[in-house]
Amino acid sequence: MQIISGCTDFKLEEKSAVAIGKFDGIHIGHKVLLLHLMEQKRKGLKAVVFTFDPPASVFFGKTGEAELTPLAEKRCLFEKLGVDILIEFPLNAETAAISAEEFVQKVLTEQMNTSYIVAGSDLSFGAGGKGDSLLLHRMKEQCGFTVEIISKILYEDREISSSYVREAVEAGDMKTASRLLGRQYSISGTVKSGKKLGRRLGMPTLNIYPGKDKLLPPNGVYYSVVNCRGREYKAITNIGKKPTVNDTETVSVETYLYDYEGDLYGAEAVVFFVEYKRAEKKFESVEALKEQMKKDVEDGRRYHGLESNG
Repeated sequence: MQIISGCTDFKLEEKSAVAIGKFDGIHIGHKVLLLHLMEQKRKGLKAVVFTFDPPASVFFGKTGEAELTPLAEKRCLFEKLGVDILIEFPLNAETAAISAEEFVQKVLTEQMNTSYIVAGSDLSFGAGGKGDSLLLHRMKEQCGFTVEIISKILYEDREISSSYVREAVEAGDMKTASRLLGRQYSISGTVKSGKKLGRRLGMPTLNIYPGKDKLLPPNGVYYSVVNCRGREYKAITNIGKKPTVNDTETVSVETYLYDYEGDLYGAEAVVFFVEYKRAEKKFESVEALKEQMKKDVEDGRRYHGLESNG
């Protein structure tokens, strides 16, 4: 997949089909857009995703920096979905001032050689957010492209959106988040060495330290599944600051793989959150923490349908 990032001076030579959106989370509503995009790819057009970096909501201060799918994760998902070109158009004071009409004429038509556009019904672009689906339809004949606007998909009588997914993740409702995303919510990163407390307690963990740009579920214990080095492991994961043994604000994602013996330091791992189990808490002693960890692991074995090893 070709990535065009950090510049406004580019030119696509081949005719393109373009999906426009924020795509935070790449939920099942987004995937409908991408299915239409892939249909155009099969007809011979280049499949292009156009998104702003940073997202408009972040640039204009409407939301914080944490996203459901930070840039690296988003790139990986787009590539797996078959996107040919990803355009991360820089959003700054200059580009935000481009009129909607100029954006359609100069960027979409002249620079991107657009033949087909697909977007959601809440599409907004150009200065003051005045660009929308109606403008695209008004300009399509003079610019030589076709337009397809996709209506919102509903889940439990509510429109599926990135905000809806975000609410579910922030509430620790991983089952709802999974249904909205069409996959389990996940955190990925390089396995790093921690203080090896889990190893000393007889439960060595796989440690990941997510960046501040990744939206985390509430601190606590989760039933999980891990993909690492081409294998899948059933597991149990703690998100938090380990208040019983630490005096730190650093949040880590620590995962225990049932009965795994080996060294995964330096490997890339993806932790998928299946279901919330309990909140993180400070125990009276390390021994009390150890007893709770043992109970969590046994509960996890039953949850995942594994036989107890003890």
